[in-house]
Amino acid sequence: MGMLDGRVAICTGSGRGVGAEVAKLMAANGAKVVVNDPGVSGSGEGGDKSPAEQIAAEIKEAGGDAVANFGSVTKLEDCLAMVKQARDAFGGLHIVFNPAGILRDRMFHNMAPEEWQAVIDVHLTGHFNVARAAINLFREQEYGRLIMVGSTSGLLGNVGQANYGSAKMGIVTLSAIIAAENKSKGITSNVICPSADTRMTRSVPTPKDPTAAAVREERLRRSRADAIAPLCVFLASEKAGYVTGQVFHQRAAELTLYGQPRPLQMVHHQGGWTPELIEEVAMPMLKNKFVELGDSRKIHPGLPLD
Repeated sequence: MGMLDGRVAICTGSGRGVGAEVAKLMAANGAKVVVNDPGVSGSGEGGDKSPAEQIAAEIKEAGGDAVANFGSVTKLEDCLAMVKQARDAFGGLHIVFNPAGILRDRMFHNMAPEEWQAVIDVHLTGHFNVARAAINLFREQEYGRLIMVGSTSGLLGNVGQANYGSAKMGIVTLSAIIAAENKSKGITSNVICPSADTRMTRSVPTPKDPTAAAVREERLRRSRADAIAPLCVFLASEKAGYVTGQVFHQRAAELTLYGQPRPLQMVHHQGGWTPELIEEVAMPMLKNKFVELGDSRKIHPGLPLD
């Protein structure tokens, strides 16, 4: 008996990388899987049916059940078609896992509007579209599992990824609100921020310093793309009904639960504040709580870019 026996899953962007590994492990645990991937490049250009077809074929060869889908998460109509395909092919839908993504990294002062919008469309709007396409079915059947994909670039910030990080932090809030709105309906929504050696990760430039480059290479070598899959299978299962609105980070054998934004410290001044009082009273009291800014690898030691 598999943990996902009798369940049907949509896995977007699952022709490669972590999506492919999760789709295969879900299938190995009994789920029937819609393997979605439009086959675009790491920056979102082109299209190729073979990645989705290959993973669907591998699942079938291993004794599982899968169909390929080539729609784009940037289009609500394509996401509605994914849900329809799941219901037509397998009789239902219970799980949505959404790692579909692209990168168009650029320092903010050089970022073109189209580079911003393309990443927002795939990541943040893509999460809206996939979840929106499934949510009413989940509410009707009073059961559903949404597994969204964030990034430490969103949680902690990362140089050169204003578009990607902004979208990924938006996904965290989207998941929290969906979780709160649907808790009474048997629906969970959680975010996983994976660190993995994938095509997207490899597109980030290697540090020029040879020592830093060697350290990064070793971190990536240890961060296999399949490390995230066991957590996804558990969160997709009936056993995980008590886990919702949470944010996890997965890297190799390390599983981390992240905190969520909460007040750190409050100061009060009778009668309100003036700019001078802010400078003289408030800031000296608050500055010991300031969070360090900078590269996410400095905030989270050893963390490869994801």
